[in-house]
Amino acid sequence: MHRLLQMFFRPSPRWSLATIFVAGGLAGIVFWGGFNTFMEYTNRLEFCIACHEMAAQPYSEYKRSVHFSNPSGVGAICSDCHVPRDCTAKLARKVQATAEIWYHFAGTIDTVEKFEAKRREFAERVWTSMTANDSHEYRNCHSYATMNFHKQSARAREKMEEAMRKGQTCIECHKGVAHKLPAIPHDD
Repeated sequence: MHRLLQMFFRPSPRWSLATIFVAGGLAGIVFWGGFNTFMEYTNRLEFCIACHEMAAQPYSEYKRSVHFSNPSGVGAICSDCHVPRDCTAKLARKVQATAEIWYHFAGTIDTVEKFEAKRREFAERVWTSMTANDSHEYRNCHSYATMNFHKQSARAREKMEEAMRKGQTCIECHKGVAHKLPAIPHDD
């Protein structure tokens, strides 16, 4: 044991490379653990609604949706719909979200009126992303393969089976499920 400790604290040229690899490996594990813990922390509902802009508008709308309260008791939170689970895609989304912090600090959405003025821009950005990735985050919970079409209402069954045949993505029909739709712009 003494020899092992001596190897790490007073490495000879023969053992110094091993010491560097072990120390680097341990540092990597500690870094990855801290990084992953922080990534998961930022996926929590409490983190998502920490700024008053999110608590006042999107969160209050979400609380009135089926994703917050429903007969089965299964709920979804912000990250379930807005953050990919895949590590690379999740990291890309987190980097993108840091750019969105600008709206908070610039004061461009700090009132209901200002938020409403930006709602269409925000919604279209999310819709574009979800169309591009085939509503991947939605499909973590909703899948044509696991749907029991015979337990759906006749209209829902008809629409879902048609969407499946056409290869439509969820967001094409389900805009406004958890949040209010933006106002339709008028042609003056």
